[in-house]
Amino acid sequence: MKRGRFTEEQIIGVLREGEAGLRTADLCRKHGISEATFYAWKAKYGGLGVSEAKRLRTLEDENDRLKRLLAEAMLDNAVLKDLAAK
Repeated sequence: MKRGRFTEEQIIGVLREGEAGLRTADLCRKHGISEATFYAWKAKYGGLGVSEAKRLRTLEDENDRLKRLLAEAMLDNAVLKDLAAK
């Protein structure tokens, strides 16, 4: 998965600036992001603290790793079934 230019701390900082009353367009221009990115961040990280965002990232990474392991195990299982059938 591609890592972005911004860390969780920076994303939450940008969202806090938005909560402080800065207009969305000005905020996006200041940080060099699109409004769509801002709203996607708001949907994902809105209301989270920095530690919660880090925990979310570790859980997502672990979930990706487990999905890969499951896919590999299923592939191995299919190959063994094919060999046993022959």
